[in-house]
Amino acid sequence: MCSFPRSTWRTLLAEGVLRRYQPGDVLLQQGASATHVLLLVQGHVKATRLEPDGRELLLAVRGPGDLLGELAVLGGGERSATVSALTSCLTHVISAERFYEIVRSFDLHGLLIRRAIQRLREGEAVRAELAGLPASVLVARTLIRLATGLEVRLSQSDLAAATGLSRSAVTAELATLRRAGSVVTSRRRIVIRDLGALQTAASSERPVLDGSLRR
Repeated sequence: MCSFPRSTWRTLLAEGVLRRYQPGDVLLQQGASATHVLLLVQGHVKATRLEPDGRELLLAVRGPGDLLGELAVLGGGERSATVSALTSCLTHVISAERFYEIVRSFDLHGLLIRRAIQRLREGEAVRAELAGLPASVLVARTLIRLATGLEVRLSQSDLAAATGLSRSAVTAELATLRRAGSVVTSRRRIVIRDLGALQTAASSERPVLDGSLRR
C-alpha cells in the first residue's frame, strides 16, 4: 500500500485520468520513456525485469493504493521494469509534469526517497535469495513475499520467474506444499492455508513439511 497522506492521495486521484486495464495488459514497459505515473485504485499487477542474461525476474506484486512508475519519472530515466496486470485494474494516470508539481507543492521528496530505498532493498533481497537457497526454501519465501493477504495471484510460470527456478521445479515444490496442507493451488491462484508451516519452510534449509506443523 502507498504511504501517502490521504489528502495527498486524494489530490493525486483528482489530477489523474481514468484508465482501465485487463489481465495481461502492460501498464508500463521496461526501457520506455517515463512520461507519466499511475495510481493503482483497483486490481493487482506484477513488476518484472528482463535481466542481461535473458532471464525474466519477477520483482513484486502491487495492489490497490500503490503508486507505479514514479521512480523513473523522478530520475528522468527509462522504466527499469515492466508492470503488467494480473487482474482487471483501474488506474489514474498523471503526466510527469503535473506529478513534479504535486511533489513540490506537498514536499514529497523525502517520502519518495524512502520509497525508492525500500524498492532497491526489495530488489537486492530478491537477488540475494536467488544466489543459493534450496528450492524448497526459495519457493516458500517467494510465496510469503508475493502474497496479498493469504493469496498469491500468480501462475506457476510467474513463480518460476520470481524464484529463478524451472517451472518443473516450482511444480514439484508446490506439490510438496499441497501434500503438507500448507497451500491450495488453482489456475493462476495459490491460497496459503497454513501460514505457520509455510514460514517454517521459509526459514529452514530442510523444512519439515508434514502435517504436524499445521496449527
